[in-house]
Amino acid sequence: MSGLRLEELSAATVVAANNLTLKPGQEQFVAPVSHSIAEAYVNPTTAWPRVVVDDDDTVVGFIMGNFDAEADDEALRSCIWRINVEADAQGRGIGRFAVHALADEARSRGFDRVTVIYEPGDDGPEDFFHHIGFEVIGETPYGEHVAGLTLASSQV
Repeated sequence: MSGLRLEELSAATVVAANNLTLKPGQEQFVAPVSHSIAEAYVNPTTAWPRVVVDDDDTVVGFIMGNFDAEADDEALRSCIWRINVEADAQGRGIGRFAVHALADEARSRGFDRVTVIYEPGDDGPEDFFHHIGFEVIGETPYGEHVAGLTLASSQV
């Protein structure tokens, strides 16, 4: 989808990001954007919150990454903490755009992999992440999947 751009989360976009809706059944797989906003201010040196804005200047998505090369848990060094795409905008490439932008940021910071942790299940994000190229590399003690995307030196 052309016309998409990423913007830093700001006073002008925070309300729209917090009001993103999900399709029925998806809410059990992702924490509300308000949790990510709080985490971004608790971890300001490592958190990377961004909104996806379309060509009509409408916030249609939210992604938050974490970049911490010193994290004890390797899966949290370069990872996606949250990704939400407005229910009516899903299927238009917005999530892919956001993940590619995060991957570009990770690459520019010297990381060679991006990870994500998610709960498997119907209506969950597993198919989305698999379609983009993430592969399950582990599991948390809680049964969540840890998936990784190896970053090529040029593009995802």
